[in-house]
Amino acid sequence: MNKDVINALKNIIPSSELHINEKMSRHTTFKTGGPVSLFLRPENVNQLKDAVALLRRAEVEFFVLGNGSNLLVSDKGYDGAVISLGNLTDIHLEDDKTIYAEAGAMNSSIAAFARDNALTGFEFAAGIPGTIGGAVIMNAGAYGGEMKMVVKEVRALSSFGEIIRIDRNTLNFGYRTSALKGKDFVITSVRIELEEGNTDEIADKMKELAIKRKEKQPLEYPSAGSTFKRPEGYFAGKLIEDAGLRGYSVGDACVSEKHCGFVVNKGNATSADIYKLICDVQKKVKESSGVKLEPEVIMLGKF
Repeated sequence: MNKDVINALKNIIPSSELHINEKMSRHTTFKTGGPVSLFLRPENVNQLKDAVALLRRAEVEFFVLGNGSNLLVSDKGYDGAVISLGNLTDIHLEDDKTIYAEAGAMNSSIAAFARDNALTGFEFAAGIPGTIGGAVIMNAGAYGGEMKMVVKEVRALSSFGEIIRIDRNTLNFGYRTSALKGKDFVITSVRIELEEGNTDEIADKMKELAIKRKEKQPLEYPSAGSTFKRPEGYFAGKLIEDAGLRGYSVGDACVSEKHCGFVVNKGNATSADIYKLICDVQKKVKESSGVKLEPEVIMLGKF
């Protein structure tokens, strides 16, 4: 990483929030990943805006990180900057039914805030292990709910460095995608519109869904959640099971025996192990059923 870029960033972000050659295994739910050239954690939106502008001017490649819950980083690392939104976590009410959340706020925290304010409609997201920014980009969902059902507006940094507003009608939500996916935008905040409800009923619904998750998902191991997108007309986990891959492993990377749609790290898996397992699963499922599985997990770095 260019020293001039690093020195310029030190004028924007406190040195305590800048790290060189930071191991990404500390920042992904797979608990794997090599070092990134530069890891920075802006303290507020203004610092984020200035840092992104500087990196763009310097033509430094960068990746915006939420909770690292849908991410596989190469063991070789990433020759660029990772911008963590870990400090952008403000959540507050804008009006009786609208929650404002900064992009780094955890979905679980927003769900708890909604419950405590007797707002219903976000219970489905309580167990989605990521941030609202990432959840909006991929239209995350569970148990019959999706982000497209609750998002009112997004604010994001455009490629020109301006903060723009994008309303729900132009987000073009689809299955695990949106108009923001793969685009040169950095989400800064999200407005969520919910309905008035009963706090006890909301809490009961969240508990019910938490029990279902614990029963059906391998929460005891590091993973990135559902590894593959659901192919149209099929269920990824069923296709993987039918291909005889329940428990299939590469090193300590393993197809979960509890839910075949999950790849888990049973201890000391590397990103290379996980990547090879994903490729093996794709190949064997294609041979077995003719269906091509598409990873839901984002790959960062060279594999």
